[in-house]
Amino acid sequence: MKTVEFQFDFGSPNAYLAHRVIPQIEARTGATFTYSPVLLGGLFKLTANQSPMMAFSGIPNKMAYENLEMRRFIARHAIPFQMNPHFPVNTLLMMRMATAAAMDGGLKELADMAFRLMWETPKKMDDPEIVATELAAAGIDSAGLMQRAQDSDVKQRLMSVTEDAAKRGAFGSPTFFIGEDIYFGKNTLREIEDRLTA
Repeated sequence: MKTVEFQFDFGSPNAYLAHRVIPQIEARTGATFTYSPVLLGGLFKLTANQSPMMAFSGIPNKMAYENLEMRRFIARHAIPFQMNPHFPVNTLLMMRMATAAAMDGGLKELADMAFRLMWETPKKMDDPEIVATELAAAGIDSAGLMQRAQDSDVKQRLMSVTEDAAKRGAFGSPTFFIGEDIYFGKNTLREIEDRLTA
C-alpha cells in the first residue's frame, strides 16, 4: 500500500483545498493519505517563515497571482470555498484537538468537519464556545476533545510532530511526504499522483 503523509493546519486555506482533492487521488491510485496535525504558527517560528499574506504584502502582483492561482484550483476541482472573515485564526486549540483525535481515534471525522467550518461555512474557530457548539452539532465529541487538548501528552505530541516536520524540511502547510521525499503546496498533488502511479 502506497502511503502519503499529509501535514496540515486547519488555518491554511491551501491545506483545506488539498483535503478536498485527496479522496479523489486515493480513489484513482489506491494510495492512502495519513493526516498529521502540525502547528503552523510553530512551524513558521522554527523555520523563520511567514504566511504569504505577510511575506508578499509589499508585492501586489505576487499576491494577485496567488489569488488567481487559488481561484483556478477551486474552479478546476469544483470546491466550495469562502474566505474566513476571521483569518488569520489562532488554531492552537483546534490543532491540539486534532492531535488528540490522531492519538485516540476519530481524526478523519474531526478534520473534515473542522475544515468545513473554517472554509465552507466559515466560523471563528479560535473561539472555544463556537468550536464546542459547532463540532457537537456535527456529532463530534467536542467536550472530550477539548479536555484532552489540555493534557500534557497531547501538547507534547503536537510540539514534537511540528519540530520533526521542520527537521525534515517542512516550512508551511500543506506539506506532503512520500517516505522522506517532500512536496509542498496543493499544486504538487499532480506530481504526487504521478509518483503514485509510476
